[in-house]
Amino acid sequence: MNENLFASFITPTVMGLPVVILIIMFPSLLFPAPNRLINNRLISLQQWLVQLTTKQMLSIHNYKGQTWALMLMSLILFIGSTNLLGLLPHSFTPTTQLSMNLGMAIPLWAATVVIGFRYKTKSSLAHFLPQGTPLPLIPMLVIIETISLFIQPMALAVRLTANITAGHLLIHLIGGATLALMNISTSVALITFIILILLTILEFAVALIQAYVFTLLVSLYLHDNT
Repeated sequence: MNENLFASFITPTVMGLPVVILIIMFPSLLFPAPNRLINNRLISLQQWLVQLTTKQMLSIHNYKGQTWALMLMSLILFIGSTNLLGLLPHSFTPTTQLSMNLGMAIPLWAATVVIGFRYKTKSSLAHFLPQGTPLPLIPMLVIIETISLFIQPMALAVRLTANITAGHLLIHLIGGATLALMNISTSVALITFIILILLTILEFAVALIQAYVFTLLVSLYLHDNT
């Protein structure tokens, strides 16, 4: 049971070679690029959503922060499309892997910290020691603030991994319960099937919300350092 439960989180291989790189590259094919003066409805809707998200995400940033627009929009589109594709049957969700999420979170977080120390050195150092701190508490507060700073990328990665993994496990468990109850009680199986449909709809929302939350937190880290 445990092996089947976590089988969907195992990286797929072909002839012993992992194909996760191809899976990661696949979502980029789903976003058509405009190649004519008159766009179709899909491209117009895509451009409208990107412009709306960009306007909301970058409204708090100055010029230096707005130069990250392409990076932030690429990030939210990648995470959102990857999460949605992972809800398809017999698919693999790369964002359930903590290693991949750390691979996204650590470089982005490190870049914002480096920018902060480069352009706002005094302000960045001031975060380690709040004004008016009593002298005996200075070493302890510096250690606490340093730890909290280095925990930020871990929190980003673990939050995304835990939410996506928990949703997939719930869908797997309720789906298995529905199949098992079909031979026992049709009415109870119907109730669990309705719950499964509602949970699947919720997971579609969670997939998009987690992409937005991940990108928004990176944007806030950038705002604090620019």
